Amino acid sequence: MTARSLMDLALKQAENAGKANEVPIGCVIVRGGELIASAGNRTITDRDPTAHAEILAIREAARILGSERLIGCDLYVTLEPCAMCAGAISFARIRRLYYGAPDPKGGGVDHGGRFFSQPTCHHAPEVYPSVGEVEAAELLREFFKKRR
Repeated sequence: MTARSLMDLALKQAENAGKANEVPIGCVIVRGGELIASAGNRTITDRDPTAHAEILAIREAARILGSERLIGCDLYVTLEPCAMCAGAISFARIRRLYYGAPDPKGGGVDHGGRFFSQPTCHHAPEVYPSVGEVEAAELLREFFKKRR
């Protein structure tokens, strides 16, 4: 599977989250070309401020693989991860991070605190921004346009 086709799976998770009135962010985790876990945001549904798509997918992948270290796994998410999610990605030892739209206000990878660049970061994945950026940004724009 290509990076784009895997991001398309994350975009589908984002669409589903949006249909549930959640911020439309989706995530998938793969290893060796095999889909391990997927999730969309569920902060409202779960009444849990940590129920971001990345956190939920990491939890599921760790459960399925039977390890808190997701060695060799790649994470695809439709929006630049926040600092909380960047921290979880680091602790999980994700190999590669692919994200769609940048998040100048809340991002923690290439904006804001730039978590992976900090001296206290023990593991930084390879980062590939802007995969499916146009589609991811459009989902978010449409979602927030309807709410305003």
